[in-house]
Amino acid sequence: MIEVKDIRKTFRIPVAKTGRFSAVRTLLSREHIWKEAVKGVSFNIEAGDFVGYIGPNGAGKSTTIKMLTGILHPTAGEVRIHGCSPQKHRRQVARRLGVVFGQRSQLWWDLPVKDSYDILAAMYRVEDGRKRARLAQLGDLLQLDEFFDTPVRKLSLGQRMRADLAAALLHDPDILFLDEPTIGLDVIAKKKIRDFLRTINRELGKTILLTTHDMDDIEQLCQRVIVINRGELGFDGTIDELRGRIGLPTVMKVSFLGKPDIPPSWHAPFTLRDNRDGLLTLECNRNEVTAMDVLREISLWGEVADVHMEEPEFEDVVHRIY
Repeated sequence: MIEVKDIRKTFRIPVAKTGRFSAVRTLLSREHIWKEAVKGVSFNIEAGDFVGYIGPNGAGKSTTIKMLTGILHPTAGEVRIHGCSPQKHRRQVARRLGVVFGQRSQLWWDLPVKDSYDILAAMYRVEDGRKRARLAQLGDLLQLDEFFDTPVRKLSLGQRMRADLAAALLHDPDILFLDEPTIGLDVIAKKKIRDFLRTINRELGKTILLTTHDMDDIEQLCQRVIVINRGELGFDGTIDELRGRIGLPTVMKVSFLGKPDIPPSWHAPFTLRDNRDGLLTLECNRNEVTAMDVLREISLWGEVADVHMEEPEFEDVVHRIY
């Protein structure tokens, strides 16, 4: 459904001048540098996938999304959406795409939300009956009724995001590109957005590419994660595969009924980090040893009362890639 082959994007940036009239001198200067924002990125996304596309600020995420939607032209390489180029076949591709930029709205600021939908329906040539059916479906999922007649400028951030999602899906696209859809939202608003995205992916079969800095979005929603850093692809696989690649330790906290008899050495590969009043804190790499192997070893030290395991935070995993 989405094919990206060795895309690159290079920007020509003027060299900034300093001193008096620096802005004018920069504008008139012919000096410039070339910055390669995306460097040979390739991936395929199949129908119905929910993919997280993540990386630090300036990694090339938004630039990639803009090339996928046809806003920017790749300097080199090729993008195909349903076999069509977003740059050469803009109208055909636009009908198959829904796009939400979290920091920008496609709604008209001073108009009621419903008027924005009327304009968008006319732009995409959505018939009135189909528009009403889509808005009824999206209204139930996103609870649009509470602000349907409200001017966009009076919406809360969470309401505006729900309205923008409905706008992106009004023409019933197959693919949804989301750039920071939960940025600045509170916990309740984030949950509503996540529940909605989960529903349209699993029940309606929408293909979703999500860029975000919120690792909870990725861990709760995405089946696959692509990591980009400094314009280059750093990882493409499942979240479990990413955890395994980094090898961050699992933390095990084990309490004993009595004081454990800790030997000077042990067989299973794990590290004893702390021992306080019979509560041991252990670290082990699950790629090297299973939790059962660790428990079998430490059960020789005394009678185990309780075990608590903590997997590494996904955010820590991702920062290792950066």
